[in-house]
Amino acid sequence: MNSSPDVLVIGGGIIGLTSAYQLAQAGRSVLVLDRQAPGMEASWAGAGIIPPGDPVRARTPIDRLRANSVSRFPQFSAELRERTGIDNGFLLCGGIEFLAVTDADVLSLWESEGIRFSSQFPSPLVGEGLGVRGLSRYHLPDCGQVRNPWHMRALIAACQQVGVRFEIGADAIGWDHGNLRLADGTTRAAGAYLIAAGAWAERLLSPLGCTPGIHPIRGQIVLYRCSQSLFTQVLMCGKRYLVPRTDGRVLVGSTEEPEAGFVKANTPSGIAELRAFACDLVPGLADAEVEKCWAGLRPGSPDGMPYIGLVPGTVNVFAAVGHSRAGVQLSLGTATMIADMIAGRQPADRDAFRLDRTPELAAKTAFRS
Repeated sequence: MNSSPDVLVIGGGIIGLTSAYQLAQAGRSVLVLDRQAPGMEASWAGAGIIPPGDPVRARTPIDRLRANSVSRFPQFSAELRERTGIDNGFLLCGGIEFLAVTDADVLSLWESEGIRFSSQFPSPLVGEGLGVRGLSRYHLPDCGQVRNPWHMRALIAACQQVGVRFEIGADAIGWDHGNLRLADGTTRAAGAYLIAAGAWAERLLSPLGCTPGIHPIRGQIVLYRCSQSLFTQVLMCGKRYLVPRTDGRVLVGSTEEPEAGFVKANTPSGIAELRAFACDLVPGLADAEVEKCWAGLRPGSPDGMPYIGLVPGTVNVFAAVGHSRAGVQLSLGTATMIADMIAGRQPADRDAFRLDRTPELAAKTAFRS
């Protein structure tokens, strides 16, 4: 290595890379370590739903973090395209959320945040046969999507353009007298460290005396290839969704399997569950080709909230972990918080995400997918 960077980022997923990009833009020298090619874990596997949000009107810390991120996504997508020439697939396509009577508090959150929604739908809305028995549907015109693999390619290229260095095949496993220790026995020194290692973060936090409970939650996805467009808007029903791409493909997700551990594999039961859900929601998918299936490991936390901030008992080790199924939609806000903290600033809502908080029951949030 040439010299120790100002910030060493451990993990090349969307949280680590977005943070690296913002830190480099602020004038920091940044090195990203990853045990494999960047962006190939949960960040690649997700469906890329971008819900609406207003950072001024959002009431809770997690909804403000989300709103601070998603409200900037159109501009950030344009910035990435202008800088790299890579289109990340961002599209303001609208969405439909299916809610039960017991979800009335979600409507209150939308109203308080000024999110546009209606039970009246534009015509034509979606393909024939759409419906979920016993649930009400609400149109969200400001819902969008991004294509995760495209976004990660653009983000990697943008990081390289602003001077971020990468060390691939570097498996960080612990600490040695304040320096990061790798599996090959070497160490890396830096002015500050950012742990953004997704589902694997706990093995770097626990040697520092910090055990927030980050754990893998497997999610499986089915990809359909359709001969014609069946619908154009994101469909969200609880923790499951359908995301239509402009090329005729449809993503169906996702299972939520904390019991799977670090086994990143599809299962017959998981795929069957998703296909049954998809065909019940959009019957036309019964005749569509299943092009591919895959699984990813989300970084879960005990209360569903991410941990963002200084690792207790350290002076220069920060973490941005536990984003669960919302890494894409929380990425920009998280990166800004981290950049502020490393610069010595104290962002609002920092206490809500501190690593030594006592996990409580997960708060109801405006969006779940």
